[in-house]
Amino acid sequence: MKYFDEMNFPEDFKKIKKSELPLLADEIRTFLIKSVAKTGGHLASNLGVVELTLALHYCFDFSVDRIVWDVGHQAYTHKILSGRKNDFVLLRKKNGLSGFPKTEESGYDAFNTGHSSTSISAGLGLAQARDLAGAGYNVVSVIGDGSMTGGLAYEALNNAARNNTKFIIILNDNQMSISKNVGAMSKYLTELRSAPKYIEAKKDVSELLNSLPILGSKVNKVLEKTKDSIKYALLPSIIFEQLGIKYIGPVDGHDIDRIINVLNKVKNFDKPVLIHVLTTKGKGYENAEKFPSKFHGIGSFDVETGIPFSKKTGETYSEIFGSTLCRLSAKNKKIVAITAATPLGTGLDFFSKAYPKRFFDVGIAEEHAVTFAAGIAKGGFTPVFSVYSTFLQRGYDQIIHDVCLQKLHVVFSIDRAGIVGEDGETHQGIYDLSYLSHIPNMTIISPKNKYEFEKMLEFAVNDFKEPIAVRYPKGVVSDVFEEHFEEIVLGKSEYIYDGEKIIIIFVGNMADIASKVYNKLKENGYNPALVNARFINPIDYELIYDIKERFEYVFTIEDNIRSGGFGSKLDSELINNCVFNKKIYNFAFPDVFIKQGSKYEIYDEFGLTYEKIFEKINYFIEKCKNMC
Repeated sequence: MKYFDEMNFPEDFKKIKKSELPLLADEIRTFLIKSVAKTGGHLASNLGVVELTLALHYCFDFSVDRIVWDVGHQAYTHKILSGRKNDFVLLRKKNGLSGFPKTEESGYDAFNTGHSSTSISAGLGLAQARDLAGAGYNVVSVIGDGSMTGGLAYEALNNAARNNTKFIIILNDNQMSISKNVGAMSKYLTELRSAPKYIEAKKDVSELLNSLPILGSKVNKVLEKTKDSIKYALLPSIIFEQLGIKYIGPVDGHDIDRIINVLNKVKNFDKPVLIHVLTTKGKGYENAEKFPSKFHGIGSFDVETGIPFSKKTGETYSEIFGSTLCRLSAKNKKIVAITAATPLGTGLDFFSKAYPKRFFDVGIAEEHAVTFAAGIAKGGFTPVFSVYSTFLQRGYDQIIHDVCLQKLHVVFSIDRAGIVGEDGETHQGIYDLSYLSHIPNMTIISPKNKYEFEKMLEFAVNDFKEPIAVRYPKGVVSDVFEEHFEEIVLGKSEYIYDGEKIIIIFVGNMADIASKVYNKLKENGYNPALVNARFINPIDYELIYDIKERFEYVFTIEDNIRSGGFGSKLDSELINNCVFNKKIYNFAFPDVFIKQGSKYEIYDEFGLTYEKIFEKINYFIEKCKNMC
């Protein structure tokens, strides 16, 4: 590749002629396809912004200026242009290149991102800090139309207009978030895209006004009002300009020359401006253009066919959730399903087709989804909000005040709980037990295998009548302990094996590891009891009594951070019940942000593989014996 291979980014980038940028765009697109095919990653979103990113770097110097990428999964070209092209061999790998902007990774990354709808707020903050410091650099926030369903974006727009400072917002409009966009904003942007009468009229009026001689400021103001009147007559809902933000567009996001011209004009504006850019998600790779949701986030794949190399070996938890909810909904007409822009990822695509009138995709708006569900529950129905663990964090206040305070029967189906791996710190689902288990009236359950998962969903939807969360991991369902099952009873754990002196209590997804630890201990002469916690909240008080009477060593295993997790909650309950003489160790993640890596690599690093858990238990018991 003529430009890509020979160019040393970012030093040589500005030397290239503007007319040659489309050739570089093609080469970058080819590189991204081949690179992500090997490492996995967010492909479709990055292919859609190649030209836009080239234009931004051509017009600005982001070693001085600031750029904030909303979510950040579209920043691969930005990383290439800022000197990280050679790091792509370790994209999303342990100790490698993050799949999202990271300030510690490069000075070109102005702000860490990973969740949606934050870029305008962060960018406005940077712009205000610039003004306070008396500096003059530009601040650019890039936000997708999918992120515009998030309320935070509108809070930021409201303040951007009020602050009235120099600030550039790029609205990257590709009609997609992870799945196809929904809602009034999506419809509004569609109307803007398809408003050729307004665009042509705007052009004609501008040319006419510009051809007139200067007649003084008063006449110019009248002419500007005339231009606005025509604009509002043809397109009466220019939301952004009504908020006080200059609107420019729509602009073809794949026309580099056009984007550069627009950027060069607005970079000297002293007020906030929004540039509406139209792009195609997956641009330049036919498979990604046809199936943008599939290629939003993908593992390694064959470039020719688009087929992933790693094939799953069974049904996933998300698929089991979707099929089970459909089965339950056939008999229970009160069940309503809610998602926040992830119908495919959560398995609700099944439900959306079977029961479209009872299915609601609210877009990227988790706070709204929680309170919306509360309203549905108050109206006599049973809402099931299926959401990734990392995204449910955004609805914390609503869970407390709108659901739990009123003891409403909302079912939180928490997908991607625990370690998700390559997406890193912003996506690890290791906090939900901590931020949910201390909320009054919130019940939390977690299944050990496929069969128990189905029964837990049935319990949560049909048998229980208060707030409840069902927590489960990403990936293929487990069949461990499939021969062990007791009926689900509120607050009751399940003994898999009884034993003496040693008790091991595991939470849901850790069943496979706990099983191997148990077998290893048996091989080494121990006779431990093995217990499936089932309920994280409330904790089984019969189990507390059993520990008090029969066991000396207590070990808990969970895939949550230690603080506020199941283990720490059990410790507290033991103390509250005057159980002081036990040797206790909680296996969990430390209170740190966990970077990207494979699931095994992360478990190994933090001592949660079965080998390391066994070694620690053995060492702990021997140490306690020697201290006695």
